[in-house]
Amino acid sequence: MTPTKQNLTKNRCGLVAIVGRPNVGKSTLLNHILGQKISITSRKPQTTRHRLLGIKTTDNAQIIFVDTPGLHIGIDKALNRYMNKTVNAVIKDVDLILFMIDGNKWTAEDENVLESIRNSNVSVFLLLNKTDRLGDQASLLPKIEELKSLYEFDEMIPISALKNQGTEKLEQLITKSLPLGSYLFPEDQITDKNGRFLAAEFVREKITRQMGDELPYEVNVEIEEFKNKDGVLHISALILVEREGQKKILIGKNGSSLKLIGTEARREMEQLFDAKIMLNLWVKVKSGWSDDERALRSLGYIDQ
Repeated sequence: MTPTKQNLTKNRCGLVAIVGRPNVGKSTLLNHILGQKISITSRKPQTTRHRLLGIKTTDNAQIIFVDTPGLHIGIDKALNRYMNKTVNAVIKDVDLILFMIDGNKWTAEDENVLESIRNSNVSVFLLLNKTDRLGDQASLLPKIEELKSLYEFDEMIPISALKNQGTEKLEQLITKSLPLGSYLFPEDQITDKNGRFLAAEFVREKITRQMGDELPYEVNVEIEEFKNKDGVLHISALILVEREGQKKILIGKNGSSLKLIGTEARREMEQLFDAKIMLNLWVKVKSGWSDDERALRSLGYIDQ
């Protein structure tokens, strides 16, 4: 991709990693900053699996956010190893790290993330998320003092990703920290992922939200058709599960669950793609795919 011509004495551009334990609010933050949903969210941990770029271009800066899977411990499947490897690779290749935690608590998984960034040679901002839940903001001060003893963070910023609080100040601080340089993407581009990827992720999000704890997170979605015909975008998605019982749960009585998933996914796709969508969903059992590196490679997880 040919960089857009810019005045190098004015404009800033750089990669900013958003890292943290699973389900701490990383994707929610990215979507609010971009003003558009590109990264799926749910209350279920490990919703984000892939490295995804979210691009925010302003008058004098291009911030390339790298949304990453949650860095987690205690699970040793091939899919989990892939996600952890993705996070560690991103940490080594960015200009700034945003380390997000729940401002109300510090966990062993947070410590694990901190260990991964200790050897980084770039600035690290600690984002204390969900601080809107604190009745008295002054109660956050002892927590901040405690966290200061763990690492020499360049900034410590209380935010609420869900309520979009503190994000304007965060963007200002990020921009000041970026190196001077040419933009790497066209000014109207907001992500590096294509429509097929986003369509698959939107279907997977609706599965995660609808099924809750009824299905494990080992569900994958493949887009088999993505074609515009006479002004209608036809999308066919294959949903992979690991056991026959999971297939029955996902389809539901008389197809009710699958129909609801399709309705909600189609509604969001029509907003994203600004087009009428014809969405078809199928469910297939593929045993052990989440712990099979060959299967993960064929599904686009390995060596991205």
